Amino acid sequence: MTGQPPLFDDSLAPATAEADDAGNDPSGHRERLRKRLLNGGAEALADHEVIELLLMQAVRRRDMKPLARTLIQRFGSLAGVLQADPRTLAGHPGMGEATTAALRVVTVAATRMARQKVREAPVLSSWNALIDYLTIDMAHLTVERVRVLYLNTRNMLILDDLVGEGSIDEAAIHPREVIRRALDLGATAVILVHNHPSGSPQPSRADIDITNRIAEAGRLLGVAVHDHVIIGREGHVSLRAKGLI
Repeated sequence: MTGQPPLFDDSLAPATAEADDAGNDPSGHRERLRKRLLNGGAEALADHEVIELLLMQAVRRRDMKPLARTLIQRFGSLAGVLQADPRTLAGHPGMGEATTAALRVVTVAATRMARQKVREAPVLSSWNALIDYLTIDMAHLTVERVRVLYLNTRNMLILDDLVGEGSIDEAAIHPREVIRRALDLGATAVILVHNHPSGSPQPSRADIDITNRIAEAGRLLGVAVHDHVIIGREGHVSLRAKGLI
C-alpha cells in the first residue's frame, strides 16, 4: 500500500540502524556476539557464529542462527560456506541476494589481501603467502581450474593467468601456448597451478606428464617451470618438492 514504510530500510543512518537493531534484539544476543568479536581473539566465535554475524549485516530483523547452522551443515565448514558458488548459496533455503553478498564479500576481500602479499615479494621467497592465496581462491571450487603464474628474472609475479576450467590436459593448457605467452610477457619462469575438486591434491599421471612437457618446451627457449602446485581441500602438493619435475 502507498505510504507504508518498507519492511527493510537499508538507508538508515548508522546510529539509527544500531538503535533499531537493538530494539529487535531484546535478548542482547547480537550485541554479545559483536562484543566477543571485538574484544576476543581469533577464536572468540564459533564457525556458525561467524556466519551468523555476517548474515546479520544483511538482515537486521531475523534470528540468523538457524540459517547459519544449516549453511555449515550443508557446506561442511566455515571455508566451505564462504567459498561456495554464489548461485548455490543464493538458492539455499532462507538465503537471497543480500545475504549471499554479505558472505561473498569476505572471500573477495581475503583473496585480494592474499594476492597483494604475493605481488609484493619474490614468489619463491614468500611461498607460504602464495599457498595461502591459492588455497583461499581454489581449494573449495567444485570445478577444476587451471592457471599459470608468469614470473620475471627476480621471480616477481608478472601475470596470474586463469587459463580455463576443466581437466589439465592439452585442451586446457597447451605447452607451446604457455611458453609463447611467457616470451610475449618477458617472463623467465612459470608456476603451474590447478585444483582438485575431489579434495585430494595428489597428482595424477596426466598432471605429471603435462608438467614435464611444458618444462621441456620451456628449456629450449629459456623459460623455467619452477613448480606445479595442486590445491585441494585436504592441502596442497608441490610436484617440485616430490621430485616429479
